[in-house]
Amino acid sequence: MTPEELLPDSLLERIRGRAADYDRDNSFFHEDLAELAEAGYLKIFVPEPDGGLGLGLAAAVGFQRRLATAAPATALAINMHLVWTGVAHVLADRGDHSLDFVLDEASRGEIFAFGNSEAGNDSVLFDSRTVAALLPDGSYSFTGTKIFTSLSPAWTRLGIFGKDSAARNGEGELVHGFLARDTPGFEILGDWNALGMRASQSNTTVLRGAVVSADRIFGKLPVGPNADPLIFAIFACFETLLAAVYTGIGDRALYLGVEAAKRRTSFKNAGRSYAQDPDIRWKVAEAAMAMDALHPHLGAIAHDVDEVADHGSQWFPKLVGLKVHATETARRVVDLALRVSGGSSYFQGSELGRLYRDVLAGMFHPSDDESAHNTVANAWLGPLED
Repeated sequence: MTPEELLPDSLLERIRGRAADYDRDNSFFHEDLAELAEAGYLKIFVPEPDGGLGLGLAAAVGFQRRLATAAPATALAINMHLVWTGVAHVLADRGDHSLDFVLDEASRGEIFAFGNSEAGNDSVLFDSRTVAALLPDGSYSFTGTKIFTSLSPAWTRLGIFGKDSAARNGEGELVHGFLARDTPGFEILGDWNALGMRASQSNTTVLRGAVVSADRIFGKLPVGPNADPLIFAIFACFETLLAAVYTGIGDRALYLGVEAAKRRTSFKNAGRSYAQDPDIRWKVAEAAMAMDALHPHLGAIAHDVDEVADHGSQWFPKLVGLKVHATETARRVVDLALRVSGGSSYFQGSELGRLYRDVLAGMFHPSDDESAHNTVANAWLGPLED
């Protein structure tokens, strides 16, 4: 199935038509979500026999690129559901069926969200400020604060993790599980009033002893960096799908910049189109070349995940490198498109102005610029000496 088949122009235009209102009102994309669910979009990774599309990461990347051209915040939030269903798919492709229940629940309409980010935790998935306490029946209670919890108004399953400091003879253990929406012990704060990506409604989630049952605890890993298949699958899906969203922003910005250059005319040059101005042409060409370099990079990484390619210790550098390439390229292309389009894009209601605010979020997603460069440097040069 092609992106145009799953997201036909008619659906894409309805989604694009609502994006500005969601942004202005700082409201969640309920209508987008309903239409996407109806189209089967949330079941991209669900096997065909279970009513899904049975597709892989490369296909999902194409869909997310296209969706992001219409509504970046909608695409970013949908990413979180696709990450978890993608993780289950990637693990199953490698013979690990421990998260098959995620695909089964997604086939029945459950919506998954990502509740791992914590303020001040630059260890990301390798340590946690959240306390995970083992209970007598094998379940765990979680106490802590999760930030940037996209899909807050709609998720029914929240992937979380925390640290059981008493485990492994006091060395600690990171415990991963899925929290059901009808579980007591958590609060979603209505604190999402961000510069961009406003429709994602990525509110803070406060866990106050919320219990995850033993059958929904799906990972217990040592504290610190490791190459466990679960960690690989999370990074592979998160970074690649994130890159797809920002690539879509760059695609749309380039299109809008080209349209503006053709539409604008120069009073000084007797009404000639700005498309004939050498400086404007250089900026459009610069943006186009940047996107031309990004497209195959994104496609190659997604393809290699699907094909179970063996990049060994280079996998994590490749994944974080893609994320930085996509987010930084998109930011540069949006900036060029703004310069081409002129002062009208500075006003409220301008699509390019909204894209400018949305694209800035890319610098805050893990892995951030500093962490990514450290990962790549360690892979090529070895760790820093004490």
